[in-house]
Amino acid sequence: MKFNKVSDTDIEVSQIGFGAEWMVDKSQQEVDEIIKYCQDHDINLLDCWMSDPNVRTLLGNAIKDNRDKWYIQGHIGSTWQNNQYVKTRQMDKVTVAFEDLLERLQTDYIDFGMIHYVDQLADYEDIMNGPFIEYVHKLKDEGKIRHIGLSTHNPDVAKRAAKNDEIKLIMFSINPAFDMMPATEVIDEYFDKENYAQLNGIQAERQELYDLCIDTNTTLTVMKAYAGGRLFKEDESPFGVTLTPIQCLEYALTRPKVASVLVGVNDTRQLQEAIDYETASKEQRDYSEVLKNAPKSSYLGQCTYCGHCAPCPENINIALTNKFYDLAKTHESVPESIQQHYNDMPVHASDCIECGGCMTRCPFNVDIINVMNNASKLFGK
Repeated sequence: MKFNKVSDTDIEVSQIGFGAEWMVDKSQQEVDEIIKYCQDHDINLLDCWMSDPNVRTLLGNAIKDNRDKWYIQGHIGSTWQNNQYVKTRQMDKVTVAFEDLLERLQTDYIDFGMIHYVDQLADYEDIMNGPFIEYVHKLKDEGKIRHIGLSTHNPDVAKRAAKNDEIKLIMFSINPAFDMMPATEVIDEYFDKENYAQLNGIQAERQELYDLCIDTNTTLTVMKAYAGGRLFKEDESPFGVTLTPIQCLEYALTRPKVASVLVGVNDTRQLQEAIDYETASKEQRDYSEVLKNAPKSSYLGQCTYCGHCAPCPENINIALTNKFYDLAKTHESVPESIQQHYNDMPVHASDCIECGGCMTRCPFNVDIINVMNNASKLFGK
């Protein structure tokens, strides 16, 4: 298992994490089995946004003897009211729900106190200028949370959070379909495949978010990497073809500043499908051929950093150069952090000899020579 550092903390999380949302209606034995399977395979990141008391209790029982082996994303603002989940900013409900989380997980602290499900900019502003953030600060001062995080599906909210020095980690929805969608405050729009008809490539808001996370050293953990399973079903996928769990994980984990993907599973078989990513071949991880041949692909002409362009006779890391170029080109001037990352590369775009070999291998027909010329001008080398 590969581990990645979270922001400027001393925490390293497994690149495959466990999202516990499907533990509803499970028995203690079933939850124990999944938790043990995670531990046996070095998974050390657990996200618990569920407010269902039974789920929290089952998880707490399962991890109590190995609490020190887990980093927990625990959500603040996810409550249980009238026997159902309710997202709320009502502080009397918020405080009771978080204390319940600690009690049922049988722990006195949460590693990442996640400000829960902030998809509207107005909601973000209210949180950051009111009693909610005061409560979060109180929890941190008391040691009940070690670090502050936030969960959102909206890149505009995520960008705002990435500029906030207090927020070390953002839980964000990433997959090749969602990356094409412009920012929205309505999560259901991401699941309507008709919305993808006129879209092409990664949206600027998402590129800007990835750029900001590099610039501010803000870590991303990923939810919805499978788009709720829709990417596994030809008739529901926006692309009209299916991808595998391994391909979806490869896509998410190759986005800038992504440290871990929280996979939601029903059983150890599904968990193993994600763990198989660790030993998967290059061919098994390759999502580009699927998207290239998809009847509804919207990535033609757009670099997805898949690496098929390699090898370069001058040893240019073409995919990484493309990534830095995409991150930087939306700014009036190149951000210092991106410039430094580019400068640290041993070979630069200006070393391109325009042989065109990379272009014959690119699945998406990207004009790589033109990109190298533009990158050389933008970065000055």
